[in-house]
Amino acid sequence: MTTGSPSLSPHGSNLIRYLQAYAPPAGKPVDQEPVAVGPVTVTKYTGEFWTSKQRQAGSVHEVSYRACFKPQLPRFFIERLTRKGDVVYDPFSGRGTTVIEAGLLGRNVIANDANPLSRIMTEPRFFPPDAASVEKRMLAIPRDGGKADIDLSMFYHPDTEKEIVALREYLLGRKTAAREDHIDRWIAMVATNRLTGHSKGFFSVYTLPPNQAVSPQSQERINRKRRQAPEYRDTRALILTKTKSLTRTLPDDMKKNLLRAGKGARLLTGDARETRDIPDECVHLTVTSPPFLDIVQYSGDNWLRCWFNGLDSDAIGRRITMARTVDEWTAVMGRVFDELLRITRPGGYVAFEVGEVRKKTIRLEEHVIPLGLRAGFACECVLINQQAFTKTSNIWGVDNNTCGTNTNRIVVFRKP
Repeated sequence: MTTGSPSLSPHGSNLIRYLQAYAPPAGKPVDQEPVAVGPVTVTKYTGEFWTSKQRQAGSVHEVSYRACFKPQLPRFFIERLTRKGDVVYDPFSGRGTTVIEAGLLGRNVIANDANPLSRIMTEPRFFPPDAASVEKRMLAIPRDGGKADIDLSMFYHPDTEKEIVALREYLLGRKTAAREDHIDRWIAMVATNRLTGHSKGFFSVYTLPPNQAVSPQSQERINRKRRQAPEYRDTRALILTKTKSLTRTLPDDMKKNLLRAGKGARLLTGDARETRDIPDECVHLTVTSPPFLDIVQYSGDNWLRCWFNGLDSDAIGRRITMARTVDEWTAVMGRVFDELLRITRPGGYVAFEVGEVRKKTIRLEEHVIPLGLRAGFACECVLINQQAFTKTSNIWGVDNNTCGTNTNRIVVFRKP
């Protein structure tokens, strides 16, 4: 904990007192600003509460997924608002950042996501195998699977495609026969993560970053523009390399924490508005980032990952909420908050990350706060983490790194 910051004890902690006294390691002090939202006034705290380098995130997080936050975000709230053995939940789990971080810290976990790819990307990392076991299993998997049942020639060299097809047939066969084990699931997760990307560490020719897959037609245009053709990639070697990378900073105690959390984890695939498998008042902390309006096309980005895992991307896309107006979005999120109130323990917290969308004309916290209040939560504050950032990007309609800064906006609620 930073010098000058008060020490907190979970469950009786005063998050507001912590934020008021927080002394950042460098840079400007925390800015406090009262913000009127409807009939209530909420204090907005702006400062550098964590950075991308602070307590370097564990390597096991390093799997790509569209629109995910850094592990430092859930860690900030998990460390301050829970103790070991408490239940941490994410209703829009994505790649599983919240629950993996919670598992590393010795908490129990519940995750939910409408996209079954979320579980495929999350569950294996609770049970990381050693590299030797992965190598032995890979040697037993055939490498010549023939051509895919869809045209993938714009992404892969013919020999790479054969290896991908053989691996896919093996994994789907093991799953159908109920013979799949934690090593198979790990290999499936790593291979899914390596399908496309923009370096020789991926199976494909150079394409967009690995958190999305372009259409075959778009990839053909990329190939023409770059005057490139797919080169052979050794899928077995790349899976082994990524395995070693994911587990490189995973000490034995954290492995044990992950294993313990994984054995008791509830990993759900469904609608966050109806989570009947979660008991009443069992969750101590929710940390989540919901889908933002129609900004991210999950099914379109994940069509190739779905194919590899035998999933119907169109059917999944129809299940995922892609509200196109603020009114539609708030109607969905209002029901999510009703469900969160049901499952949250008295005194428990919800950290709800939102963003500025459509060129900063919509601040979603102004719409989220009334939803939480209406459900029965008390709004503790709005926390804006602002940090120096070296990249430039423009996503979700927001020039999020203007003037060298990057921000996260989190609305914090507490159940009375």
